[in-house]
Amino acid sequence: MEIGISTFVETTPDVVTGEVMSHAQRIREVVEEIVLADKVGLDVYGVGEHHRKDYAASSPAVILAAAAAQTSRIRLTSAVTVLSSADPVRVFQDFATLDGISNGRAEIMAGRGSFIESFPLFGYDLDDYDQLFDEKLELLLKLRESEKVTWRGGHRPAFNDLGIYPRPVQDPLPVWIGSGGNQESVVRAGLLGLPLVLAIIGGSPLQFAPLVQLYKKAAAHAGHDASKLPVASHSHGFIAEDNQLAADKFFPSTQYSMNVIGRERGWGHYSRASYDAARRPEGALYVGDPQTVAEKIINLRKHVGITRFMLHVPLGSMPHEDVMRAIELLGTEVAPRVREEIARWEAQHGENV
Repeated sequence: MEIGISTFVETTPDVVTGEVMSHAQRIREVVEEIVLADKVGLDVYGVGEHHRKDYAASSPAVILAAAAAQTSRIRLTSAVTVLSSADPVRVFQDFATLDGISNGRAEIMAGRGSFIESFPLFGYDLDDYDQLFDEKLELLLKLRESEKVTWRGGHRPAFNDLGIYPRPVQDPLPVWIGSGGNQESVVRAGLLGLPLVLAIIGGSPLQFAPLVQLYKKAAAHAGHDASKLPVASHSHGFIAEDNQLAADKFFPSTQYSMNVIGRERGWGHYSRASYDAARRPEGALYVGDPQTVAEKIINLRKHVGITRFMLHVPLGSMPHEDVMRAIELLGTEVAPRVREEIARWEAQHGENV
């Protein structure tokens, strides 16, 4: 069971002062957070790509590379790379470079993205949303298969027998598929035999169990060993010394962020009651003391089949010291409890459960 962090490197206004941190400062803080995550024994750190004012990470590979030079063990991934509006050749080159700097710790999490700002920015038509992702994923997978590639498609200039460099340390460079719970994307990942990441940010995480089974069924149907394919989740959360402190610290920025996105997408108002309901054992928020959060992650492994858990913290803008403390608690207190219990459980039931 792998435990890690994901971030979108947000720069939303401070909910108390209204001040907005500079993109540069938040990027430097994130590098410090990745270094700490490595130090306290976390397995993976993901940085999501966005192209809007309230997010500072338009180039996750550059941020991860800065951290790669200061870390030794933690795996470094995008979360996600918006592949539909990116050039797969450049994506592969960037992450192969990151793989070299980190000596084999880079990963790509490919997704369509839940925001659309990158499409007009890079000259793509939203009407081609599905075709773009399918074609570019196909090319990305070709690039990692062989050094020389010939390509012809509908959305990128063709090229013939050209070398793609640098080559990564890992062979193959890991490519995961990020999904918000769409059945089609889950089946695609399974048929391709690619690891799956589910964004579980609402409702009950247990509702995702059928999707994991569908993914494994598709993988087995295509001839892949489904038992060897990892499944990850990405969920909002925060850890502090006690449940009430964690809840009170994480709520203000969470409410602000959820309501900003909610207004853009027509969601209802995000209230404290909504937040507290999501903190319950069956909810999608992983907020509380180390024992509470550990129990929820253990439950996710046992009942949904998740083998990698990524805590998305912070949501919105929070004090850097609070985020650092949450990362420290996740690595030193939550992760050991989860690993110990899951190791015991897998020994009793078999690792392929």
